Amino acid sequence: MTLHRLHRVAALLNPPQSPFELACAAEVFGGAPQDVPARYSFRICAGRPGPLRTTVGFAMLVDGGLEALQEADTVVVPGWQPPGAPVPPAVTEALRAAHRRGARIVAICTGAFVLAQAGLLDGRRATTHWRSTAQLAAAFPEVQVDPDVLFVDHGDVATSAGTGAGIDLCLHLVRADHGAAYAAQIARNMVLPPHREGSQLQYAAQPAPARADESLAPLLEWATARLDAHLTLDRLAERAGLSSRTLARRFTDQLGISPGQWLLGRRLDAARVLLEQTDLPVETIATRVGLASAVNLRRRFRSHLGTTPGAYRRTFSET
Repeated sequence: MTLHRLHRVAALLNPPQSPFELACAAEVFGGAPQDVPARYSFRICAGRPGPLRTTVGFAMLVDGGLEALQEADTVVVPGWQPPGAPVPPAVTEALRAAHRRGARIVAICTGAFVLAQAGLLDGRRATTHWRSTAQLAAAFPEVQVDPDVLFVDHGDVATSAGTGAGIDLCLHLVRADHGAAYAAQIARNMVLPPHREGSQLQYAAQPAPARADESLAPLLEWATARLDAHLTLDRLAERAGLSSRTLARRFTDQLGISPGQWLLGRRLDAARVLLEQTDLPVETIATRVGLASAVNLRRRFRSHLGTTPGAYRRTFSET
């Protein structure tokens, strides 16, 4: 890519279009920091040019058709509603043709479903919004869906997690194209960090715990109230009046996980609440939720949420 020619970015829209997901790409690629030469040109197009309905009620006028993809260096699909809806054959073929001639194909959020329908994600890692990762994996088993990451970049094809992660991906692509300093200038202009820590799972809603039948419910309530205690499988089994093997089997049958996995999940959930709602030191939180030390809490956070307790608190603190 040379500096004397602008890198041409085309965003492929579809009704109803999310204005925010479009803006993720438009803000990064559609403008340049002050006193810095522009490196990109940005335009929008659609399978059918003309007025195009958005998800928030107003319409936008799209003057470009699929021919825009024939000239683009990067094609962005900024979401697709509803996720998994059929993509017109003309659109998938235009994406394949753009990819064959060397254009970079980028999906923001549910745009990954479009790339999957075009066959561009076969045999590759990809991601999408955390609410839709299971749907993407079920519909396209040949795609290796990674629910943990903010984005996946293969160079020629890239996908992002939900909504705001589209900005993370676009800034990453700018870093790859023109270096960290230029990407940082764009991020600073947008009043955003040039790089976010962690995975999208830290933003996912905490799922409602799987329901156990009445035989386990009292034990789960008892254990949840004593997360700071040393709760071994033997102690849980003794409390339930069962053998350790029988209790483990009931956990697997009713909750789909082992007692240890269930207990760790509750401890991490409790730690998240304390990080969000208090200013307690991380060491104190670790002790209160039964994870023994700040080192262990950090290790568990990094393993399960892709971030650290400190970074999580800075993002979600209510205090």
